[in-house]
Amino acid sequence: MAETGASPLPPTPPAHTPLFRAEPFVWLTARVLEQRLFAYHFLHGGADPVETALDAYRNEDGGYGHALEPDLRGPVSQPLHTAHALRVLDSLGRCGGQRVERVCRYLTSVSNPDGALPAIHPSQRGYPAAPFVPILDDPPSALLATGPVVGLLHRNEVWHAWLFRATDFCWQAVDALETSHPYEIQAAVAFLDSAPDRPRAEAAADRLGRLVREQRLAVLDPGHRDTHPVPPGYAPGEHHFPYDFARTPGSLARAWFTDDEMARSLDFLAGEQEEDGGWPIRWRRWAPGTALEARPMVTIEALRTLRAYGRAIG
Repeated sequence: MAETGASPLPPTPPAHTPLFRAEPFVWLTARVLEQRLFAYHFLHGGADPVETALDAYRNEDGGYGHALEPDLRGPVSQPLHTAHALRVLDSLGRCGGQRVERVCRYLTSVSNPDGALPAIHPSQRGYPAAPFVPILDDPPSALLATGPVVGLLHRNEVWHAWLFRATDFCWQAVDALETSHPYEIQAAVAFLDSAPDRPRAEAAADRLGRLVREQRLAVLDPGHRDTHPVPPGYAPGEHHFPYDFARTPGSLARAWFTDDEMARSLDFLAGEQEEDGGWPIRWRRWAPGTALEARPMVTIEALRTLRAYGRAIG
């Protein structure tokens, strides 16, 4: 018999819904951080336990490491790990305060002379990393790393000296895009969705939308994806779909796709849930542990995307 005053158990999602099927997958395979995130987003869990789990990845320099992004192993802070941490804090509504002030100091310390971030800081050398992640002694600035961070900080009305030059870099990088690939476009969207200059952001997004369609960077008909080109360097079958660019209906990228195209992509996303309850990863698998760690992340993202578009998940 339960003790008097015991905390009630969280409600169980209705049987056979996507959420019901995903829950045991998460408890079985996810790291503590993703377990806490799943509980926060879908089971009325608290934000404090998520922050506590995230703190395990934080370093004294204010950045984040310890394979927070599974494809980069080892303890050292990296821009991609730190961007991941900011996404978590943003999802909690807690992307601010002294924690983010420390993050900005870290970003300043690892930025290139132009004020922007490299995709991989050379400190990664000597630790395992995915073979498709180049580690250079003098890495160039990358929209891939800088855009999402700048966008998240603007979204949360964080103002720090680092942001001024980094924002200028993002505008220049977005304006210069003539050919690209899906992950870079996603980074551009993350920046444009929260950039303070809204008319300029809308104009830039309109141009990028035409580029995405002209260069066939999004699979518009998932039923014929096998005939669609995969960008150079991507894994076989590593396609991207409208929902990958427009994660919510409020994204500027939503205007790139018709209602039918978006509906087909969401139908495809819902149908990708596997027998074990999780969603698959599409990028290259290079170590057993990294794939295991990444699938709960992808699963939470899939459920959040479906819910954002009003799809029933349970």
